[in-house]
This record gives sequence, structure tokens and C-alpha cells, in this order.
Amino acid sequence: MAKNWAIAIGINQYNNLQHLNYAKLDAEAMRDWFGKEARFDQVFLFTDDSPPIATNPPIPTQPTYGNLRRFLRANFEKPLLEPGDNLWFFFAGHGCREGDRDYLMLIDSDPGDVEHTAISVDFVTQRLRRSGADNVVLFLDACRDEGSRLGKGIGEEHQGVVTFYSCSPSQKSYEIEQLQHGSFTQALLEGLRIAGEGNCATVERLDRYLQVRVPAINQMHRKTRQNPYAIAEPATKLHLILLPDYATLNDINQLKIDAYQAEVIGDWELARQLWLRVNVAAGGSDPDVKKAWIRIDRQKAQSSTSPRNPESVTSSWGDRSVTPELQVFNFDVVTVNAKSQEVKREKSQSQYFTEDLGNGVILEMVEIPSGKFLMGSSAEEGRDNEKPQHQVTIESFFMGKHPVTQAQWRKVAALPEVNRDLQANPSQFKGDNRPVEKVSWYDAVEFCDRLSQHTNKQYRLPSEAEWEYACRAGTTSPFHFGETITTELANYDGTFTYASEPKGKNRQQTTDVGSFPPNGFGLYDMHGNVWEWCQDDWHSTYKGAPADGSAWFDDNNQLYQKEGRAALRGGSWIFNARICRSASRLNYDGAERDLISYLTGFRVVCAFGRILQ
Repeated sequence: MAKNWAIAIGINQYNNLQHLNYAKLDAEAMRDWFGKEARFDQVFLFTDDSPPIATNPPIPTQPTYGNLRRFLRANFEKPLLEPGDNLWFFFAGHGCREGDRDYLMLIDSDPGDVEHTAISVDFVTQRLRRSGADNVVLFLDACRDEGSRLGKGIGEEHQGVVTFYSCSPSQKSYEIEQLQHGSFTQALLEGLRIAGEGNCATVERLDRYLQVRVPAINQMHRKTRQNPYAIAEPATKLHLILLPDYATLNDINQLKIDAYQAEVIGDWELARQLWLRVNVAAGGSDPDVKKAWIRIDRQKAQSSTSPRNPESVTSSWGDRSVTPELQVFNFDVVTVNAKSQEVKREKSQSQYFTEDLGNGVILEMVEIPSGKFLMGSSAEEGRDNEKPQHQVTIESFFMGKHPVTQAQWRKVAALPEVNRDLQANPSQFKGDNRPVEKVSWYDAVEFCDRLSQHTNKQYRLPSEAEWEYACRAGTTSPFHFGETITTELANYDGTFTYASEPKGKNRQQTTDVGSFPPNGFGLYDMHGNVWEWCQDDWHSTYKGAPADGSAWFDDNNQLYQKEGRAALRGGSWIFNARICRSASRLNYDGAERDLISYLTGFRVVCAFGRILQ
């Protein structure tokens, strides 16, 4: 279990600087949050009159230059913590910048001799990193000076840590009399206490919250503008999970992406740190972590004996070796409320590889990380065929970023036949980037077989569980967008409303793939456009459904010997929003496998669990 330590410092009474009013209260409030709410294992408080630390001999805690420097030097000389542990450092008081270094001003600091009487932030970070914790987070509610006599305020990057600054170097950090706190500390405590939707579990989200909330507090209390910000070194630590109890599946998935990317470039130490954070956030239950540690140890051993190209990672696919190149793409994840009002927009990124199908036509395959989710609908919502709701464990896989397009279909349809003939242009609504439709389940399976033979990778249709897990992308709301959708977010019949959103369009045809925002995994068109075939036999309920994410078959017939109905997911351009929910399944007791319809397409899954092995 990861350990959490914190140091909270607040100075009101200065010997050589103007006194402050609420820095001590700020530190005490943070001490209480660390100890009582976040349940940190150790909290060290340094204020004007804080009691000594009960050791033998006792350690004085008045934050003078000598006391604080001695505490940092003596107690963090040898590692007391371990990788995966957290060490937070909070400071409220005066700060300044001199000689290109950031300094924290202590009780006895002399503004005329800063370098010898104040403690540099570099020294603080150097000592804290010696603790052994690989997650050191600084909150500096400093720059509280009344003028320019202390020079430029602090605000630089410090190696290997995440630093939150209360204001920009040219600004003042305000104390608010009505709150008896600094505006930054007030906002920080508010942000750390947000649970559920909109929580500040990650560095990135807490930073965004502070950037909005601190100026709002200042405006409310008629103070001039104050703009806090965070700097992470390395930049991937912006996705660091600060509060594992509040972390979402998307937060963990983003850390996984960062960890994989660190592996790709050969930064094994960073990769191990990030995988440790995944392990902590997932409560030690994520199966990818152990695989990653084994993989990192093996790659480190290989890199010590042979040169390695950091731009690619070699994997074995079937009989031959290929070198797929992992790439990262960035996107915005949109969340709306029941009135279709945008309530959140977050930056995210995912990892993917491409298949070159020729003449500029590519197939993009996005990594879907492993995890657990509740499949189906609760008793109060949804249809009978979406019940009972049940937990499913999913192993990682790769899924098409979009439904298969007509251009992709033509390229694969031109490949050698495996079991059946394919028409080159079956779709009713023509367009290279529109989804292919009017293809049966058998046609979709033939497409996968030809693609598998051509690439020597195993392509197939997704199971129903994989499809819904990928669609939800860590959400539990009716749509991955939130409580509803609009025709600005998906292609469906918007003349019928789902919640409190206004009526929208009915386009009466398919649209180009990727025309609307993606979900948290970076998948497009999971709601609407075309129904998508899944592998499974149709079942009218989930009673007896597998819990491991595999396709649910009634017998062991070969795929081409299958008869009867298969499952379709996602809704289409002709259906209303209710039929396009994440949990929705085709509501005519399934569809015959030989169904040909301008409502029906598919996307593919690459069954090889990971590129990095």
C-alpha cells in the first residue's frame, strides 16, 4: 500500500518582512486535510508556534532558516519512502526570485541577503526527492509581498516534481479577510474536496480548477487578478493521479498511455514510475502492471547488450516479425448535461497503430486498455434485453478508431477470397469516408479474415462486452457524452428527444466517420451513424453471460456455419437517441446474420492483446 507524507508550512510573523495574516491558518487547514480527510500517514507542521516533532531529541518546527534546512537535510538524507509513495509540500508565506533561483522566505530571512538566509526551492526539491518517493508535489502559496522589493516572484520548473504556483511571477498572491485564507489555499482545499463528477483527482484537472476558481474568488472580494498554474517535470506528470479514491477509468487509462509512451522511447525509469501510479490508482488489481514490469526488466536487459531504436517497438505477430509503430493522437472529450449543455471538456490522448491498405488508405487501430465495468442497464432504466447488469473483466485490445469506411472496404474486398465473395461497392450512401453499409455479418467476418491473412495479425469482430466497454470508455452515464446526446455530437434522428435537450436534426443518411467528437478512448461514431455487428449469438437477456469479455456463443460451430441472429450495437442514423445509448442492443430480438441493410456496418478488433509484449 502506498504511503503518503506531507509537510505544511505557514508563516505569519517575519523578522524582516511585512507580517501576513492567514498563512498560518492556511498551513493548519492543509494539515487537517492531509491528516483527517486524505488520511496521510505522516504530516509535519511548521508554523510560528507549532509544537516540536516528538523524536529524541525533539525537532523544533518554527520555520526559521536553520530549523527548516536542518529538518530537510537530516530527515531526507536516506530514503524513508519508496517508489509509488507520495510526498506533498505546502508553503504559505513570502517568496521571491533572485539570481535565477526561486526562494522561500522564512521567519528570519533577510531580503538583502536572500541567497544565504532563504531556502531555494531547488534545495527543497532535491531533499524531498531523496525521500525515495517518486511523486513529489509542491503547493507554493507564495509571492505575498506588498511591492517589488523582493524582485521577481517565483514560478520556474523544478526537476522531477509537480509544482503548483499560486500566481504568475508578476502578480501578488492575495489573502482574503472574509475567508481567513489565501485565495489560492481556499481554492485548493475546495478542489481537493470535490468528489464524484468534476473531481480534481489529477494534476491536470486540479490545475484547471485552480485557474478558474482563484480569479473568481479574487473578483468576488475585489482583488486584482491572480492566475495560478502548474508545471510538471516531466510533462507526463500532468496526468499524475493525486487522489486515487476519486480517479476514473479514464484517468488510469491516460496514465497507461503515458507509461507505454515512456517505454516506446526507452525511458524505463519514467515508465516504471507511471506503472506504479497505475498500480496504486487501481488498488493493485490491474493485470497490465505486472506484465509491464516484466516487460520493462526484459527491455532494460536487452538495451544493455544491444542497440535499440527508440522510435519503434518490435513485436511478433504470427509467423513473421513486424515492427508496428505506436503513435499518439490528442483529442477533446466532451461531457454534456441533461439539457445538452457542455459541462466539461478535457484534453486526452490515446495510442494507436496503423495498417497501410495501399494508395493512401489506412486503418487506424486504437488501444483499449484492460479494465472492469458494469455491462447493461440498471433495473430502473433501459430494456429487458440489457439486464441483468453484471460486471465484466476486459483484457486489452485494439479497436478501429472508426467504423470501417467504404474506401477501406474496397481495398480489403480486392484481396484474395477466404470463404466468400465480397462486393466492392455495396453501400447505399456513397462516399469514401462514409461507413460501409449493406454488409451482412458473414461479409464482415470475411473482411476480418482477408485483413488477417494480408497483415498476418488476427482481426475479428468485437464481442458485445468489448464493444460496450469500448463505447463507455469509463463512463456509467447513458451515453459516453453524459446524460444525453445532440445531433451536434452524433448522427441519429434528433426529432425525438431523450432527456431535456432541444430537438435536433434528422439527416436521413450516414455521415463521414469522425465528424463528431470521440469518447474517452478516442473512438468515433460509437453512438449512431450505423449499427455495428458483434461476434456474439443473440441472447434476449444477460442471464448466463460470460464475465471475461469473450463472445457469447450457444455452441462451438465455426463462424461460417453459424445461423440465426447476431448482436448489433450502437444505433444508427435512422433511430432516436434512446436506441443509441451505450447499453442499447438491437431491439427486434436481434438480427439475422445474413441481414443486408443500409443501417448496418461494423468496426474491427485486433485480437493481439498488446503491441508491447
